[in-house]
Amino acid sequence: MVTFNPEEGLKALGLMSGTSLDGLDLCLAHFTLKNRTWSYKIECADAVAYPEELKKALATAQSMTALEYARLHSDYGIYLGEQVKAFMERFRVKPQLVASHGHTIFHQPSVRLTSQIGSGAGIAAESGIPAVCDFRTTDVALHGQGAPLVPVGDRYLFGDFDYCLNLGGFSNISSEGEGGTRKAYDITAVNYVLNHYTRQTGDDYDKDGNRARRGNVNPTVLDALNRLPFYEQTGPKSLGREWVEGQVLPLIDSFGMTTDDILATYCEHIALQTSYHVRPGSKVLVTGGGAFNRYLMERMAAVAEKVNFHIPDDLTVNFKEALIFAFLGVLYVSDIPSCLSSVTGSLHDNIGGAMYK
Repeated sequence: MVTFNPEEGLKALGLMSGTSLDGLDLCLAHFTLKNRTWSYKIECADAVAYPEELKKALATAQSMTALEYARLHSDYGIYLGEQVKAFMERFRVKPQLVASHGHTIFHQPSVRLTSQIGSGAGIAAESGIPAVCDFRTTDVALHGQGAPLVPVGDRYLFGDFDYCLNLGGFSNISSEGEGGTRKAYDITAVNYVLNHYTRQTGDDYDKDGNRARRGNVNPTVLDALNRLPFYEQTGPKSLGREWVEGQVLPLIDSFGMTTDDILATYCEHIALQTSYHVRPGSKVLVTGGGAFNRYLMERMAAVAEKVNFHIPDDLTVNFKEALIFAFLGVLYVSDIPSCLSSVTGSLHDNIGGAMYK
């Protein structure tokens, strides 16, 4: 049985697979709780690129038959377990717990539906380590958005910052609101869109934003993007691939721009949308792959007035989401809510996850 002893702490391995399909992030960290303050130390972390066959399966899972989908759920869980086992052998470590985000295929909270594949039973069976997964479904069942989940980690692990901004497949931001409630929500799509277009021309991503820097911003497209209805919504809100594929990509594609111009225009869109959610003079922790896009960070700094965008060490930048999912696993075994109703809009705070051992 896995339990959390505040003095001894707990070593948890977080697994994160983002919507941008870059691959699997694994982060082993030691968490402790002293004087009601959480702390962590990343012991080792790694990123594993997906095999092309698996990448293709994950990208097309929405259109699979029920049997194909169930098979992928099982196969992907076993794959995750194999990667955990290989990670343990590579770094000669043994976590007490694995916490897996899985890979989001469907996310439709308006009809109380979300699905992250990657069987927890497969992870536990293949790795021999107890596994917690399925972190979003309880919150969605409670009429919440089931996302974002990272803000609870922001509150407990990165409370020195006014905002925590993650630039991954999608961008999300969190901060403390009035009355000590944590507020968080998705802002827009980031690498999900940028990488979609670079892959069409043979690049996995736009290194340092060099291609965007060469491009020209199309003001008409920029204005159309900024007018998308999602940006008018208030309260807890989250994004999924359905929004990108149904609204963003068709809009961009209808203008027939070059790839470089698309990248330049979309980076400007990200910078503008971000600026609406940070106050002047604030300190913002920036993590996720987008933090390495120099052009994007320059545009964000130029558009957002007197905002200090702080990029931490590379391990935290690259593996913050995997780190926090490891932390969500610790919260699960500690019976501490990981889904905050002030963030997701659910009926009440709840403990997300299910354990397989």
